[in-house]
Amino acid sequence: MEKMSLELELKGNAYPGRGIVIGKSADGTKAVTAYFIMGRSENSRNRVFVEDGDGIRTQAFDPSKLTDPSLIIYAPVRVLGNKTIVTNGDQTDTIYEGMDKQLTFEQCLRTREFEPDAPNYTPRISGIMHLEGGGYNYAMSILKSSNGNPDSCHRYTFAYEAPVNGEGHFIHTYMCDGNPLPSFEGEPKLVEIPDDMDAFTEMLWNSLNVENKVSLFVRYIDIATGNYETRIVNKNQ
Repeated sequence: MEKMSLELELKGNAYPGRGIVIGKSADGTKAVTAYFIMGRSENSRNRVFVEDGDGIRTQAFDPSKLTDPSLIIYAPVRVLGNKTIVTNGDQTDTIYEGMDKQLTFEQCLRTREFEPDAPNYTPRISGIMHLEGGGYNYAMSILKSSNGNPDSCHRYTFAYEAPVNGEGHFIHTYMCDGNPLPSFEGEPKLVEIPDDMDAFTEMLWNSLNVENKVSLFVRYIDIATGNYETRIVNKNQ
């Protein structure tokens, strides 16, 4: 698979929707993840990321403008021991609760499917990062309708053992803008992951469409110790 420029990929797509990046820093010492949200409606744009324990949650920037919280207010990131869960919906909680009962990432997601937001049927994208004994692996998942047919759910899981230094994978909800919005297709995209967390955060934020971007989360986790640093950028400050 050819490595793509994440900067060019984002700059060339006005509406990838919500996106997850997971990988490993170039020096091999950090497990890296990023999650961003975008919005076209006032309800979707009226959000910020806030820290919540070891994770984050979305909340309304202006509570008086919040109409339907069902698909926009959730915890995108939660931490369960040595596992970090990143998703675009309340399936974060499904994975957290299931893995706490010794279910696998894939087993947890068997109970879920794409979002009930016809006609888009937004895919549920999820990631899990696992640090153990100085090692690191991760997996990503997408649950999507069958070409917009809500009667059929397609489930894909991609597992990455012994990630390569300086590489990661990027998955997002929509191929591009449209009505209805076309779901992501294919494998997660191979992208470069740098050592400099602030430069990575700045590149991601500046590459997202200025009208549609809402919030960005970036975390670098020290693989040896589990200690982490987090950056959050909100359009609504």
